[in-house]
Amino acid sequence: MKAKELRCGHFIGAEQRHCHSTRNLREYLPGYRCPAHTPAAVAGRPEPPEGEGPLPGAWTTPTPDAASWAAIDARHIRSGKRRSNTTDYRAAKAAERRTA
Repeated sequence: MKAKELRCGHFIGAEQRHCHSTRNLREYLPGYRCPAHTPAAVAGRPEPPEGEGPLPGAWTTPTPDAASWAAIDARHIRSGKRRSNTTDYRAAKAAERRTA
């Protein structure tokens, strides 16, 4: 079975056809694109500089919501409304006794 050849998937509306270039492809959310049809090139912007991409902690920033959900989750484990392993259940019950 032959491997599928990667091609630029940009649709050129004026010519009513797809680009299908196979040179210097890069993967983007809408698919593979050649340098002429990257999202930045289509929008008329310069390409972003080469780098490592987003910072590692960009999507893991702690928020106040995370702390409140953790408290709600612990309360549900203590009450038995949320299934958990016996170790978590006993730890939650012990924490409840310490604060009571």
